[in-house]
Amino acid sequence: MNLFYDQTATLIRWIYDRRIIGPPVLDLDPHFPAGERFAEAWRTIRDEAVAVAARLAEVPRFHEIMPEQTEISANDDRDWRMFIIKAYGVEVPENKARCPALAAIVATAPEVLSASISFMAPGKHIPAHRGPFRGVLRFYLALSMPRLADGRPGAVLKVADREYRLQDGDYMLWDDTYPHEAWNESDQLRAVLLLDVWRPGMPVDMELFSRALISIVRAGMRIRGFA
Repeated sequence: MNLFYDQTATLIRWIYDRRIIGPPVLDLDPHFPAGERFAEAWRTIRDEAVAVAARLAEVPRFHEIMPEQTEISANDDRDWRMFIIKAYGVEVPENKARCPALAAIVATAPEVLSASISFMAPGKHIPAHRGPFRGVLRFYLALSMPRLADGRPGAVLKVADREYRLQDGDYMLWDDTYPHEAWNESDQLRAVLLLDVWRPGMPVDMELFSRALISIVRAGMRIRGFA
């Protein structure tokens, strides 16, 4: 992680995060009720993700989009690829055209700051890390979850020392400023929908500060569309 990003994240935690107290995993209804619309359409979104996966080599790895994430994306010889529909408020028209159903739902939810389909290769491990600020929550919807020989979901999301194995169509809303990591124990590709959403009820000054920081992060991203 680059020095600026690391120092900025530390500053935010000390000054702002202490003003928002909450658990690692949150209830959907009070924090992101629009998440139900995505969950209800998970099969349609999954079908679009499967079509994207047919050309997976053209989908960028996460560290190719955000170089400061190289430590958690290029840490091994396994791919973590991100198909971005929207990133910190910037839409990607080519990718929206590939996933019209997903894009249409995103358009109905202005609180969604970023939307992407995350593809984790077999055997991939994303090391423990944490997000930069508590004003944004993460919605995680399992689209294509491989299974192990014993029938359990083959990919794990660990948040604040608790492991979660979600099945297709399952979802959770969580605060990514808590330490988290993920790994794919299976020999198949894992695909999930990731949404970054504004935390409701933030103090005005904290929201303004968060928006300023997001603009800095957005400026450093290298987003390319899916031709």
